[in-house]
Amino acid sequence: MTAGEEPPKYRLVPYEAEAAPCGTEAPGEPWALCADAEGLFGAPPPPSRRTYELLGCSPQGDLRKALAHARARRAAPLGTLRLESLDRTGERADSWAWCLEDVRVLGDRPRADDPSLVDITVEASESAENATDSPRRPPLSPGFLLLGAEEELWGTCRDLAHIRLGPEPAEAPIRLLGCSPGGALRTALDAGDEDLGHGRLLRLDVHGSTVQQAVEGEVTAWIPSARGRGLVDLALDPWSERPPPGAAEVWDLWWEGRPSAPGLWVGCGPEARSCWLDTARHHHPRDAPSAPAGTSFHLDGRHITDHPGFHCALGEAVNGPGGYFGRSPDTLGACLRGGCGAERPFTLVWHASAVARSCLGATPRTDFGRTPRTDFGRTPPTGSRPPAFEELLAFLGEKGVDVRLD
Repeated sequence: MTAGEEPPKYRLVPYEAEAAPCGTEAPGEPWALCADAEGLFGAPPPPSRRTYELLGCSPQGDLRKALAHARARRAAPLGTLRLESLDRTGERADSWAWCLEDVRVLGDRPRADDPSLVDITVEASESAENATDSPRRPPLSPGFLLLGAEEELWGTCRDLAHIRLGPEPAEAPIRLLGCSPGGALRTALDAGDEDLGHGRLLRLDVHGSTVQQAVEGEVTAWIPSARGRGLVDLALDPWSERPPPGAAEVWDLWWEGRPSAPGLWVGCGPEARSCWLDTARHHHPRDAPSAPAGTSFHLDGRHITDHPGFHCALGEAVNGPGGYFGRSPDTLGACLRGGCGAERPFTLVWHASAVARSCLGATPRTDFGRTPRTDFGRTPPTGSRPPAFEELLAFLGEKGVDVRLD
């Protein structure tokens, strides 16, 4: 890098390269250092409508009624359909649900192996909140419980099949701009190889340390770059989900490295605050010592206008600027078990608590305390919601946190 040049924002490394902790420089020679990326960020596409078959169904309730309408009118609306797995005894295996939304019932036919059951054809969109590509069930399970959005019973089915009517629409590639190629990629380009390999794209800070992994994918093409002699622009076909637009805002805030002052997140909206929490989690040192039991922490509540804001502020109260201490009731509970910066019992002095009291809702939550576990960065399943202010206080109190409102 010559005087006046901006440091590269991205490092492209081989897919199999050793992963380095966030906040450190990735080991080994990179495939490329890239000035910028185009088309990297994007909101998830709206769920596409697909056709499914509910196999071996015993319909009840509104599903039975929708079938009667569909037989007469060729289609009938149903709404949200939840599939919950059954254990080998036919009881609910857990509280996970895999959901289809805006379901339309198209028809049914009797099973050849059991005329008392039917195969039901539906058109629907998969919920964006589903944790897996298809519903899962344990070994020897007889199938799934079928439920409505409010958990009303709609029957059972043995399995769900996706009827593929055509290829999925292709995503536009990500363009990596102003890349200085090296290592195996430089060799492949010089040799004219068509197979350029599979890589991981890392977002960097000004010091060249990793802020966070951005995406994984296959390098499919290159052209000379207009950004300088010897540089190339690369096309990356993503395998993993593209980061949301809020990540761009957060990564710019982490450009100088992990924040040294609290509150850089306060100007972010809810999506970017959620991205902040994901970045902070990746930078949380696994072996850092925790404050001993009996410690008092001060929570700056002036900007807790949503649930991501509460977790951003709590992470900084416990672990300093850019700190992490959970991002949901479930992950907060895991942090409260110890090893994440604070040992119970401890005191939390919540300053300006009136802001959160007015912003975090007041509707009672019927499923609080039995929320299914979710991956970091994912939203809880359809039908659940974050806790209201009073519920959050009760949750913290049950976990050994003495909350003092200021």
